[in-house]
Parts: sequence; structure tokens; C-alpha cells
Amino acid sequence: MEPSNDKKLTREDIASMPIEAEARFSIGSVVRHRMFDFRGVIFDIDPVFANSDEWYESIPEHIRPHRNQPYYHLFAENEDSSYIAYVSQQNLLDDSEAGPVGHPDVKLLFEKFDKGHYHLHNVLQH
Repeated sequence: MEPSNDKKLTREDIASMPIEAEARFSIGSVVRHRMFDFRGVIFDIDPVFANSDEWYESIPEHIRPHRNQPYYHLFAENEDSSYIAYVSQQNLLDDSEAGPVGHPDVKLLFEKFDKGHYHLHNVLQH
């Protein structure tokens, strides 16, 4: 969040700024969850928590991550299924050495897996 030239920062502005301003992972990174048995490929990043309060409150308080950090949208998989996951930065670890992800939607956004990272289809790149 950048302040406008004619407005002074408020306490609310400062409180809403990310504690960790920089994302550790990028779109196409292969990651695994620190506590739960799943891995995935990142397809979108929110600079801070941007899901519902209901979703956030459903996480047990003793493992609930803070909101002011990057959150990642993943094409995720475990031994039983493929799904979409929303995970805080503090709960992700690099898993690029473990190879590609088998989620069926990966091919919709990414064209190839090379050197531990997925590459977007050319038409989707900026």
C-alpha cells in the first residue's frame, strides 16, 4: 500500500501493511506444506491475507498464521486427491527438487517444468 501525496498515514494504514513485504516464492514455484502432507505449484499470490474471515477463523488458533504476510494459491495434491489450496508463506517450503506436480489443472496455465520451476504459457506472460 502506497500513501497518496495528499494523505498522511493512519495507524490503520500501518497496521494493514505486510510484515513480510517480499514474497519468497513466485508463480510456478513448486512447494510443500510445512505441517500437512501436500505439495503444489503456485498459480497466484496475495501480498496479505485475502480470503474470508470465516475461512481464517476455521483454522485452529494454535496453528493459525498471521494475516500480514503473502498467501499463495496452489494447484495442490496429496496421495488421495488434487485440489486448490490457499496457504500462508510461513507454512510453505521449497519442493522444487521433488519434481513436477500431478494436478490436472497445471497444464491450463503452465507449459513446461524446467529446473524445478513451472513456466507460464507464452500467452499468459506479461
